[in-house]
Amino acid sequence: MSSDADRSSGPSKPENAPPDSHINHAASIKYWNGVAANSKTMLGMLGDYPWYTRIDLRGSKTFLAKVRRMVPGCTTEGKLKAAVDCGAGVGRVTEGFLSHVCEVVDAVEPVEKFIQVMRESKLKLEGVVGDIYVMGIEDWVPEKKYDLIWTQFCVGHLTDVQLIEYFRRCRNALTETGILVVKENLSTDLFGKDMYDEEDSSVTRTDDKFRAIFKEVGLTVILSELQLGFPKNFKLLPVRFYALRPKS
Repeated sequence: MSSDADRSSGPSKPENAPPDSHINHAASIKYWNGVAANSKTMLGMLGDYPWYTRIDLRGSKTFLAKVRRMVPGCTTEGKLKAAVDCGAGVGRVTEGFLSHVCEVVDAVEPVEKFIQVMRESKLKLEGVVGDIYVMGIEDWVPEKKYDLIWTQFCVGHLTDVQLIEYFRRCRNALTETGILVVKENLSTDLFGKDMYDEEDSSVTRTDDKFRAIFKEVGLTVILSELQLGFPKNFKLLPVRFYALRPKS
């Protein structure tokens, strides 16, 4: 989280400025650099909810299995050849899910200490983790085609304009049967607006905003579901999957 001095050093925003205009990438990186990089407990990635990962990964596996059956020509048996984990962190999703359904998983992550955990992992030594790109997804330009681009809990650090360009690059980086999956928290704002979080300088978008952006960049939602199984008493933000394919 940035200090008051950091926030006051730039021009002030009008009260009606869109939430994404407050995003500060330097403040985001500073926040995540203050989070523990622990590949064993994953506590840094999950805050106070270490049980979250079991429910999260199980939901992702089930969702992807459904999507693969919906894409003509996509194999439903065995592993997909090439995937990329965008906003990979320490590799929680790669280790617990993507490595079980994909032969090789590249990673995109801007925080060096998180990437170091992946570099030293057994999966990297075994060649399951492929190329690692130390950068934010807003700067990542795919160099190859992917059967699966998995983007989870990271697009909130991009402005709307950056997100549009990111999705365009992803669309062009899919194989003929490739799938882009976006898994993100959704805004619960009473007025149906995106929500800005000053703590990590991120925006939580509405379902309507996501769908409008997908349409603008030429992506079709072939399946969308809410992640189920989280205890209601924790009052967590809703999490939604979007499986996307280029418009034909």
